[in-house]
Amino acid sequence: MKQTEPYKVALDIVRKLRNAGYQALWAGGCVRDLLLGKKPQDYDVATNALPDEVRKLFGKRQTLAVGASFGVIIVRGPHSDCDVEVATFRSEGPYLDGRRPEHVTFTTAEEDAHRRDFTINGMFYDPLTESVYDYVGGQSDLNQQIIRAIGNPLKRMQEDKLRLLRAIRFASTLEFRLDQVTFEAIQTMANEICVVSPERISGELRKMLLHPNRSYAIELVQSSELLKSIIPELAPLWEDPEKQPLWDQTLLRLKGLTLINFELSFATLLLDLPHEDSTHQLDIIHDICKRLRFSNHETSLIYWLIQHRNSLESAPSFKLSRLKRLLAHKNCPYLIELVKADLTSQKQPLDDLEFCCQYRDHTPTEVLNPPPLITGNDLIEFGIKSGPEFKELLNKIQDAQLDEIIHTKEEAFALLSRLHQN
Repeated sequence: MKQTEPYKVALDIVRKLRNAGYQALWAGGCVRDLLLGKKPQDYDVATNALPDEVRKLFGKRQTLAVGASFGVIIVRGPHSDCDVEVATFRSEGPYLDGRRPEHVTFTTAEEDAHRRDFTINGMFYDPLTESVYDYVGGQSDLNQQIIRAIGNPLKRMQEDKLRLLRAIRFASTLEFRLDQVTFEAIQTMANEICVVSPERISGELRKMLLHPNRSYAIELVQSSELLKSIIPELAPLWEDPEKQPLWDQTLLRLKGLTLINFELSFATLLLDLPHEDSTHQLDIIHDICKRLRFSNHETSLIYWLIQHRNSLESAPSFKLSRLKRLLAHKNCPYLIELVKADLTSQKQPLDDLEFCCQYRDHTPTEVLNPPPLITGNDLIEFGIKSGPEFKELLNKIQDAQLDEIIHTKEEAFALLSRLHQN
């Protein structure tokens, strides 16, 4: 494994703690990733040094007491991506809010391992001796590619209900299978996911939908009953036998996506959302996105993609102005990807889509999306006051330009004169 800067910083932290007489090990996800031969996204250190002792050793300027009451100190690296979480070995009291323990007790590495979520995340690693400390069977489950809760699955999930989704995210992104007892615990508690904040739920969904195994992830979220709790509006797709083919197509579409974009993936998930009409559809989409705390930009793009699902049909017969406006749109690459996945899932011909791709790829930018021949300032100088006619005139002149009827500013002003007189 190449020793990156975060690796070296985390190694130095362990070495400094050990030289000061403390125990110190790498913990959690970084150990899992190292054993899988993957580059860890970040490094966590577990130690028997108390928070105040950690701050004293590394200095208050180099540390942040972000969770000192829970034994967590951030030791700052030379860059933000080199910051390392240093946590004191601990056991935890009851989780009355379904997210954080009421209190913690500082303890040993073995007891610390047993309070963690899944066996593959419960191991420790000594980077100085290259030794693994496994008190929960994590190595065995890693080798068998199993996601298993540590101890009693129901108890683990009740402590932090986001673990219901995290289990599925790990299974899908690692291409592991869920331990049956752990999966049954998720099903039993699925309706309790709603006590978790929308931001944390959407954060997990985002990670799943940005991963190539997004279809498998959503299939697990649905079969575990979690998706019905998170997006109940989709439930008729798998609960109504007549709509089941639409759900099967949804999974196929998600599998067929190759572009990595959250809004594209979420739009694909909602593409066959049951609705009465387009207005009702817009309202439902906005409700879902608002509930999950998506930004206005994310919501707008999701709806635009769904709204334009059929916009490329019969594209070869479009007027040039309509074709160019659509293909020059900044979101067109996502629309093309959505339409391709949609048509492929239905085994429909791709002729119109292929025409659009060919036209877009082989048409110079100055032809596909040329700068306007005249602007609003030109209209004002022409003596036209701002009003409803203003935008209409600009659009008609630009249509003529895109249709290649006019090519110069003089021709644009001549057309403007005729349109304004009429």
